[in-house]
Amino acid sequence: MSDLGTADAVLRLLLDGQARTRAELIDDTGLARSTVTGRIEALLAAGLVVPSGEAASTGGRPPARFRFNPTARLVLAADVGATHLSVALTDLAGEILHRSTTPLKIAEGPEVVLEAVARAGHALLREANRSPDDLAGTGVGLPGPVEHSTGRPNHPPIMPGWDSYDVVGRLSRELPGPVLVDNDVNIMALGEHATAYADVEHLLFVKVATGIGAGVISGGRLHRGAQGAAGDIGHIQAPGHTELCRCGNIGCLEAIASAAALANTLGVETSRDIIELVRAGNTIATTAVRQAGREIGTILAAAVSLLNPSVIVVGGSLSQAGDSLLAGIRETVYARSLPLATTDLQVHTSRTGQDGALRGAAILVLHHALSL
Repeated sequence: MSDLGTADAVLRLLLDGQARTRAELIDDTGLARSTVTGRIEALLAAGLVVPSGEAASTGGRPPARFRFNPTARLVLAADVGATHLSVALTDLAGEILHRSTTPLKIAEGPEVVLEAVARAGHALLREANRSPDDLAGTGVGLPGPVEHSTGRPNHPPIMPGWDSYDVVGRLSRELPGPVLVDNDVNIMALGEHATAYADVEHLLFVKVATGIGAGVISGGRLHRGAQGAAGDIGHIQAPGHTELCRCGNIGCLEAIASAAALANTLGVETSRDIIELVRAGNTIATTAVRQAGREIGTILAAAVSLLNPSVIVVGGSLSQAGDSLLAGIRETVYARSLPLATTDLQVHTSRTGQDGALRGAAILVLHHALSL
């Protein structure tokens, strides 16, 4: 993917899909004519930029226009959940071209799961009639803490056998191009922001599913913290609770308000079971989901005071349980946060769903390639 890296300013400008002439690129980038011409030629040779007609002539030969070609390369995106594996091929704009989703437990271990990722990736390439050499890279989201600098899981509570496993090295043996790994909530935040809230500078994405976590967008950029642990709200202690969490601590938000905790309380097995109870009008389930929202909202109120987001997006499987979860979150966030922080605060459910995670995994690769 070095050809992307050498094109920096010119390609970054063309990523918006708008066709431009050489003169417009020179004006917009501030680069010398010879530099812009050389970079356009390199991008044309790589197929990353293609001619796009001609601009109106102001005298003499009409100037040619150039636009970004998002189909020049492909990105493999993988969303690895606690009980599922979704894999997609996207273009360089993050648009999903082909996908597959299969049941697969993360507890099967890294060898089984990552072999399934590689196998699904090659199957999708065959379906698209494209070569592995067309891959710009692979982005992977995992349901646990990931050390950002290495892409290795770090003591993930629901991922036995994954601690410090070399995910990047394992996938690099079978898939060309760079492999980028992050926790699933971060990639969901990236995908949601790029797809539905590109003009929002400060956004907090909260995933409520088997576990609970948050992705932090501040100043339009994803913030991971020093080691990649930013947003791990699921293991903040909820006031007044002492339930044992699978991480080994007591009173964690995840131990009382996650889909796994609610399923245990309601005597069912999955998030889908909870959602079906709520949709069927089961008052016990509806009350439990709303109370989970209140508990999450109490923790989010602290995050609102600390980060002052303008939008909170709630995603994950439990977010599909009607309005109960969102109502509980709003109730405590607005009650416990200062008016200045909540005057224009919006709290919504995710608009992108599963697509957000896959698009976010693809964005990881594109950001890496362009050093955005």
